[in-house]
Amino acid sequence: QVQLVESGGGLVQAGGSLRLSCAASGRTIRSYTMAWFRQAPGKEREFVAVFTRSNGYTYYADSVKGRFTISRDNAKNMVYLQMNSLKTEDTAVYSCAASIGYYSSRSAEYDYWGQGTQVTVSS
Repeated sequence: QVQLVESGGGLVQAGGSLRLSCAASGRTIRSYTMAWFRQAPGKEREFVAVFTRSNGYTYYADSVKGRFTISRDNAKNMVYLQMNSLKTEDTAVYSCAASIGYYSSRSAEYDYWGQGTQVTVSS
């Protein structure tokens, strides 16, 4: 079992930055592919970014490419999402997820989830 707890969300103006953190416990995240997803009100959950478990590749949704950066610190059991140049359409609840698989942008492939942290971007 892996427990995930996100933090770092909040209210920010468009163009600003936020850094989300995901603290894992229970098991080391070294063996897991770690990802961030988000869900806006009235919309389905969508993939944001992933950091694979073995070779350390990163992949991003087109909507955040060039603005968001996912990183991980296996020694600290932490995953981060640096979000720059935020837009109002980035407003959502952001969740951290862990998968034993190699890579996926499908939420169904992820085994463990955090409770989420709210990010609100104002115009």
